[in-house]
Amino acid sequence: MMNDSLEERLVKHVVYANWVIFALASGIGLYVASAPFAMGIICGGLITVVNFHLLSRTLQNALDPGPGTNHRVVVARYYLRFLISGLLIFGLLIFKIVHPIGLFVGLSVVVAGILMALILELKYVFSKEAR
Repeated sequence: MMNDSLEERLVKHVVYANWVIFALASGIGLYVASAPFAMGIICGGLITVVNFHLLSRTLQNALDPGPGTNHRVVVARYYLRFLISGLLIFGLLIFKIVHPIGLFVGLSVVVAGILMALILELKYVFSKEAR
């Protein structure tokens, strides 16, 4: 891990933090909340974590200088993913499968993961400077 670049460490921390926060929020939701609220956390968390993973893969492929790299494909995939996510969220709310606040909590998983990764990276940087 000493040879990893800042970007690689951040991506690893964000991915790790996303899954940890998703698991914790889902577990707590299942234990203390109603079924629709817990389903909102789980569905919202899955939507954002999967979207983050797919966006990461799309950007890695787009930034890799290969013969099949086309910015239009990247943009089209982004909008398609955005449309599918919107339709999923719309369907979950319209058919009252999930509680809206639970869904909001679940959709916040990646934001919380990014904040957690930032804290971990700052801790790493400050501990490295202290040596």
